[in-house]
Formats: sequence, C-alpha cells, structure tokens
Amino acid sequence: MSLQEPVPAVILVAPQLGENIGMTARAMLNCGLTDLRLVKPRDGWPNRDAVTAAASATEVLEKARVYPSTSDAVADLHRLYVTTGRNRELAKPTLTPRAAAAEVHTLTGDGVRSGVLFGPERTGLENDDLALGDAIIRIPLNPAYTSLNLAQAVLVFAYEWFQWGSEQPAREAPSGNSPPADRGLLVGFFERLEGLLEEKGFYHPPEKRPAMIRNLRSFFLRAEPTEQEVRTLHGVLSALLGAKVRRAPSASQEQPESPEN
Repeated sequence: MSLQEPVPAVILVAPQLGENIGMTARAMLNCGLTDLRLVKPRDGWPNRDAVTAAASATEVLEKARVYPSTSDAVADLHRLYVTTGRNRELAKPTLTPRAAAAEVHTLTGDGVRSGVLFGPERTGLENDDLALGDAIIRIPLNPAYTSLNLAQAVLVFAYEWFQWGSEQPAREAPSGNSPPADRGLLVGFFERLEGLLEEKGFYHPPEKRPAMIRNLRSFFLRAEPTEQEVRTLHGVLSALLGAKVRRAPSASQEQPESPEN
C-alpha cells in the first residue's frame, strides 16, 4: 500500500474535547491517514489541548478543516460510512471495521472518495447524521460494554485500513546475524542426535522408535533454528559426549611475550 494514494477522510462531528481531537490525529497518522475534518468543535479551533495531545502528529491538525455542518463536511465524498455502537432502526448495511476497510480500498482504486463519520464523545451520532451514510460501521465488542473513547474508535478503523494493504508479514522469525538453517544442515543434526540416542538405548520399546524420531524432529523444526544455533546444538552433543570444547583464551589467560635479550 502506498501512502501517496487517496486516503479516506475522518470526520468528527461536534467533538467536545481538544485532547480527543489531538489523540485522533495521532491515531490517524500512525496509520497513514491525514484528512481530518471537524464539524463545529465545541471548544473552537485551533485548540491548544489538541496540539499537546497530538504529540508529533501536528501535520494532521494543521491540515484539518472545520465545517459548519455535517452536510458541508461530506459534500465532496462519494461514499460515507457512519459509526455507531447502538442498534438503530436504519435499513443500512452494517460492516465491521475490517470489512469496511477492504471496501474503502477497493473503492479508492476506482477513484471513489470515501469518509468515515464519528459522533460526539457523549452521545454519538444523531439520526440525521446517520441517515447521510451509505453503510454503518459497528465495532464488535463486549455486548455488556461497548463504550470507546473517540480516538480509540478512530484507531480501530484506521488500523484495519492500514493493515489491509500492508506488506508487513503476519509473522516474523528473527534470526539475528545468522541465516535460517537449511534442511541439509538440520537433517545432519537429526541423524547425529538420533544415532547417539540409539547407542544409549533411548528408543524403548523399539516399535515406538519412528514416532519418537518424528516427535523430536517436529520439536526442533518448530523452533526454526538458525545455522549458528544448529552448530551450538552440535557443540552441546559433543560436550555431553565428553569432548573438550575449544574456547578462545581470555585476556587474563594470555601469556605475556618474553622480552628480547
């Protein structure tokens, strides 16, 4: 995903606290969103508390636009999503933030400008504002307690939008400065370990030997060892067999050179 592509607008309707606007800006910039629109902020604009709460996300605040009404704030958008945690008698599709984020990405690729509408902290969006939306975004939460801070609600959608197009792998196995061990190196270690266990009579009863070997191999493979780690395991086996482990001499063990006569 390129952060240069058009991004969905975040529209805050009648936000009450400057701190929440600032934290919203911070959540937005974390996820590459920069189009912040404010409808009649209660404490006016610009707002010093918003700047303080935004930390270093002031670029979002500097670009923020203020509108006298929700209709004005969304006039240039083709697609509008509205957020609510309450059941409303509105015949509109209801999406999770993840599903909405996927839809926004698809629409953006087709040149459609989208926005997400968030209501005031205390009451949420009024029905007239909800009626402007094409679809409702509802965040799945504990049914007994669905209250979210304004910035938290924005972050949930923004995160899903950012992750939808992210190239970040879902799982990484850090290997330090050593590459992952290839199968040849691993099999060499397995065969050495299994041979030593055979010598020590580990496989008992004998008919369980194949299953025990598979279990041991699965155990080591789950660890995704690096080349250096496999070499270390070979060293462990050597040490257990009584072989002396060669170590580099420490500075205190080095003998001083004899002076020349």
